[in-house]
Order: sequence, then structure tokens, then C-alpha cells
Amino acid sequence: MTKDFLFEIGVEEMPAHVVSKSVKQLADRTGKFLKENGLGFKEIKTYSTPRRLTVLVKELDEKQADVDEAKKGPAKKIAQDADGNWTKAAVGFARGQGMSADDIYFEELKGVEYAYVHVQKAGKEAKEILLGLDEVIKSMTFPTKMRWDSQDFEFVRPIHWLVALYGSEVVPVEFLDITAGRKTAGHRFLGDSVVLANADDYVEALRDQYVIVDADERKAMIVSQINDLVNSHNWQIKLDASLLEEVNNLVEYPTVFAGSFDQKYLEIPDEVLITSMKDNQRYFEVYDQEGKLINYFISVRNGNKDHLENVISGNEKVLVARLDDAVFFYDEDRKYPLSHFVDRMDSVSFHDKIGSMAEKMTRVRIIGDYLAKRFGLSAEEVADFDRVSGLYKFDLVTQMVGEFAELQGVMGMHYARLAGENENVSVAIKEHYMPTTAEGDLPKTKVGALLSVADKLDTIIAFFGAGMIPSSSNDPYALRRYAYGIVRILLNEDWSLPFDQVVPEIVELLSGKTPAKLPQGAEEDKQLADFIRDRIKQFLQKNNYLYDVIDAVLASSEQDPSQILAAAKVLQQHHDDEAFKPVVESLTRIANILKKAKFSQASPVDPSLFEDRSEQDLYNGVEALANVKDHAELYEAFVALQGVIDRYFDVNMIIAKDEAVKNNRLSQLAAVNDLAKRLGDLSKLVIK
Repeated sequence: MTKDFLFEIGVEEMPAHVVSKSVKQLADRTGKFLKENGLGFKEIKTYSTPRRLTVLVKELDEKQADVDEAKKGPAKKIAQDADGNWTKAAVGFARGQGMSADDIYFEELKGVEYAYVHVQKAGKEAKEILLGLDEVIKSMTFPTKMRWDSQDFEFVRPIHWLVALYGSEVVPVEFLDITAGRKTAGHRFLGDSVVLANADDYVEALRDQYVIVDADERKAMIVSQINDLVNSHNWQIKLDASLLEEVNNLVEYPTVFAGSFDQKYLEIPDEVLITSMKDNQRYFEVYDQEGKLINYFISVRNGNKDHLENVISGNEKVLVARLDDAVFFYDEDRKYPLSHFVDRMDSVSFHDKIGSMAEKMTRVRIIGDYLAKRFGLSAEEVADFDRVSGLYKFDLVTQMVGEFAELQGVMGMHYARLAGENENVSVAIKEHYMPTTAEGDLPKTKVGALLSVADKLDTIIAFFGAGMIPSSSNDPYALRRYAYGIVRILLNEDWSLPFDQVVPEIVELLSGKTPAKLPQGAEEDKQLADFIRDRIKQFLQKNNYLYDVIDAVLASSEQDPSQILAAAKVLQQHHDDEAFKPVVESLTRIANILKKAKFSQASPVDPSLFEDRSEQDLYNGVEALANVKDHAELYEAFVALQGVIDRYFDVNMIIAKDEAVKNNRLSQLAAVNDLAKRLGDLSKLVIK
């Protein structure tokens, strides 16, 4: 027999961002607890609001399975001494099964006698086992915790009640000074407490008390109400998924409403309005049918429609206060030329161990000018970069960014436009922060992409130089995200940048031109270059490359992301082709022969030492590949050459008795191997 089991932890209001993760954690830990205790179940459903974390275990077994089996112990010669007395091994075996040595008997297995005991144990009832759920509560972890009253225990928020019902029976789980029962709390203002008769009554009983415990149902209600409101006014809305999730975890009974603000506030940049609404007040901004921001907002109340006009009025007043501040800051900032803010960069610290923001901007210009030549940017783009690199951090000292830190870069773009800077310069100020998240949007302009790469490279170089290098578990300055951003931009722009060559050259360029400490010596340069290169693995994994393809291309010494990606594309594309296996086997065989022969000093191949036509054919084939740059073309050439390589091995003894012939043949193979290395370490590939 089975019954459903309900377990609810009632708390003070939790931060919205922890609710979904916490209820999933509760479900995972509960499932693990039940499995470890031998209780089967069909599934675990989760319910959550800001005030509760709940699991409903469907069809939970009433008891553990009974144990009735023979347990095998040590061999008889170990279980008894020469006089037939029980040894410590035998006594320990019996005790471990809850028995005594007198219960031991012997049976023969494959010609050897072993000690056995017959164990019969009735399974524990679920109600008894479930009393241990207090351990599940104790094991839960959170980004922030609280203590309350005189308790030493910490939880995300103080716990006020517990519900534990197995079918209709209370399981009196005890935790701190709380004993679980059947009483739960309704909506804080609209509902009453509820005494549950049965675990399955939970959802509907709380619905009657203005609590929608199903997070998916609550979210669907919000979306439906928003759509009804938008359609009735002929508006448009961008349903930001993260904001919707946050709002959903702020309410127990959602009611959507719309508010408005004076049209005069639309004169300030849209991003300021959106930040004030979305980030500060958790409102959804509203657009007209042409996609233009208008003077309305949509929000969600934790309650019903009663007195909704008061709620709307209160929210409008709060928003207008924020917008008044924004207008003031906007007007004040526009009173000054950009040079006023740029001149203050000397007093803005980038980091106390590295230097000022002005010094950083100087380094970035040097790095960017160097990269621009490598990337082949036009003279106009270089001129735009030189201009923007001298001012791109200026908005950090504006009053608007001082109040709305989320708008750094964005306000710089707007203020630069107002000051008459051209579009490339203005947009690059915003784009140099991109991508702002691991998979965030990339710069769309060449100047913005160049500035972003140069700025991120400078940050990584400066922190490595100061000895603040990320560890495997700690990266406080998000240097890995910066490095990944560099890789993504380079690949998006199809820019070639071999880090092992570039990093030492940049460090040399910066030497003597900055008070910041720089990486010292080839070893530190290599450590930095490898750190950035390692982010290519993350890119390949995100883009679903096969694990063996990733291993193969990253095992090469290539440091240029564009070349590594090109090799990965070819191996991925042809991985399941009929010709792939024989080609890879041939090229891997060559690498293995060279490795076994410990051959590393290849000499120019001497055709006069050839003894067979196959040697000349391979020589001609390799010569034809010498100038092939494209990885796809290189792979196809290896496919065509595969038969030549096979014939070469069929008729030639590589380790010939003649030392000159042997070295010449090994040099031939080394030439092939050098070309194959451009595709990676092919021995890492899994071929069928």
C-alpha cells in the first residue's frame, strides 16, 4: 500500500531569488533521504511561495521491504580457530547483522565453506522513518542565512511552522521547538490558517485562503492577467523571464495592475526609465504598437483587487520619486563637457594595487592600437578607437551612474551623443562592457569589439601582474568571464589572436609606460596566455561539440581561438563519415611511430634516398599541402592522401637498417605529423 506524503516548511518571507532553488533542493534532499531509507515512491511534486517550501511525495510506500535472506560472511577457516572457537572476525560478522555467533552456520560455495547467518527483519514503517526529516532541514544550504531567538541553527529565514502528513496521519517531525502538525497558514492578510485533513487537500485548501502554492500556476496567472491588460489597452510588453520569475516568487496570490507617470519623464533616456521600473521597483515597462516606450508600467500585487486604486497610487508615487531624482541627475550631468569628467579619472581608483582609471585607459589605448594593426581595422576605425579610449570610463563620475550603477556605459553613450561624438565612439562606450554575462550580447561595432577586447585584456594582465590570479575555486574579479568574453568576441569577429605570441608583445609594449606591475618573464606570460586559451573549452562545450573533438583540438599547442575553432568544426563535421576512421588511424599511426622512435629532430627530406615510388608519392602529397591554410581543405587532402600513406607503410620498413634511409623516412612522417597537428591530437578521438 502507498499514500501521499506532504511536508511543508513555513517561514518568514524569503528573498525571491532563493525560492525556486530552495524548493528544488528540498525535493532533491527528501528524495535522497527516502531512497537511502528504502522507501519507494512515484514522484515528488514541489510547491513554493515566499512563505513556504513544500514537497508532496506521491505514492510513498507504507513501510520498508522486509529482509529475509542469508548473509555470507568469512570462510570457515577464518571464522573458527583450530579448536573450533569463534574468531573475532566471526563474532564481528554476526554482530554486524544484529545476530550472535551462535546463529552462524556453514555452507559450501565452490568447494569452500563459508559462515552464514539467516537474517529476518521486518521493514520499518514509513511514519517511523519520516520522523528523521529534521535531518533534511538541517542539511539545507543557502547563500544567506539567519539565526532567530536563542537558536544557534541557521536557515534562510526563521521557521514558524511545519506540516507533515502521511495520507491523513500526522507525522510529528520535531525541529528546534516546533512539532509538525496539520495546520498551515493562509495568505498573510487575506486568509486564515488551515487545518488539513489529508495530504492531497493541500493545494485546494490553500487556494481557498488566497495562496496559490503551485509556482507554475501562479506564473501562468500573472502572464494571463498581463496579456489581458495589454490587449485591452493595445499595448506591447517584453516579458523578461528573470523578472517574471522574481515577481512570481514575491507573491502568494497575484493580481496584475497598471500605473502611469507623467509624459515629461519620457525625455530622459529609455534605459533610465526601464532601470527605475524594472531593477528598482520590479515593474514591467510598456510599449506602444510601434515599439516605443510609453508612460505606463505593469506590476503585480500580492493580494486581490480590493482597494487596488490605493495600491496603484502608492506605486506611482514611489516611481515618480525615483524619476524626479533621475531627471535632476540627468540635467546636472549635461551642464558639463565630457572633459570635465575625463579630468577626474586620475582620482578614480581601478584597484588600489594596480592604479587609477586614467592609467587603465592609457594602457587600453596602447593595447588597442596594437590589436587594430593585427585585426586590419581601417584608419577611420583606428581614429574612432583612439578617441573613445581616451574617454570611455568618464560616466563613472557622473551623478546618474553614481545613483544608477547599472547604467554605466549606457549613460556614457547617451552623454557622448549629446556632446556631438560620432556614433562609433558613442556606441563603443556602451559596448566595451559587453558581454555583461557569460552568454550575453556581443558588441556590434568593430570599434566597440576592439575596445572590449583591449579593456578585458588589460584587466587580466593587470591582475595577473599584481599577483591576483584566480584559483580553481575563487575568482573574485570575474577574470574567467572576461577571458571568455575575449574568446567569444574574437570568434564572432573572426579575428586571429595567438595568445602565446600576443601576450609577451603587449607586456613589452606596456613596459615603462604604466606604474602598474606587469607579468614578469616567459613563465608568467605563458600562464596568462593559457588562462585565456582555456576558455575556448567552455565555448566549445556551450556549442555542443563532441567531448573527444574538444579534447583533440585543445591538446594541440595552438593558441589562436580562430584556428582551434576551425579545427573543431572540421573534426565535428566529419566525425561520423566513412572515411574518418581510416584517416585518423593512419595519422595516429604516424604519430605513434615517431613517439616510439623518440624522433624529434627532423631534417629536410632527401628524395635521393627514396627506394620506392610510394616515398615519392608521399613526398609530393606533403609538398602540395605545405601552403594549405584552410582546415577543411587540409582534412580533405588527408582523405585523398590516406591511400598513399597506407601504401607507404605496406612497402617500406620505416626503421630501416640504413641509418640515413631510416632518418629520411622518419623525417617524411614528421612532415605529415606536423600538418596533422593543425587538426589537434587525433589520438584523443573516439573512432568506431
